[in-house]
Amino acid sequence: VQLQASGGGLVQVGGSLRLSCTFSGDLFSNYAIGWLRQAPGKEREFVAGISRFGSNTGAAGSVKDRVTISRDNAKSTAYLQMDSLEPGDTAVYSCAAKGSVSNYYVPAKRDYDYWGQGTLVTVSS
Repeated sequence: VQLQASGGGLVQVGGSLRLSCTFSGDLFSNYAIGWLRQAPGKEREFVAGISRFGSNTGAAGSVKDRVTISRDNAKSTAYLQMDSLEPGDTAVYSCAAKGSVSNYYVPAKRDYDYWGQGTLVTVSS
């Protein structure tokens, strides 16, 4: 299994970005997907997660009103729409996958099986 995040960049405060996570190597719908981020000098933290077929989603309290996670199983791709970006959102964003038979998202970063290369999001004030 391989994952690749893309779509990061430099954005001003209040701006928006949509990140994409491309998945390969297995059947995408067999995996719950999560987005996590790591800011400089900080631990990696969970941002948002989505279940196998997209029926269950969740996000961290600090971002839940500003992010939307989605997926397109036909394209083996997951997305993270981020709005009203703040300087505190500056981080490397990675996507991760966990093989799953449930219909729930995975909130704990330690439970993910596969990780992709991240994409840098920088929010300037």
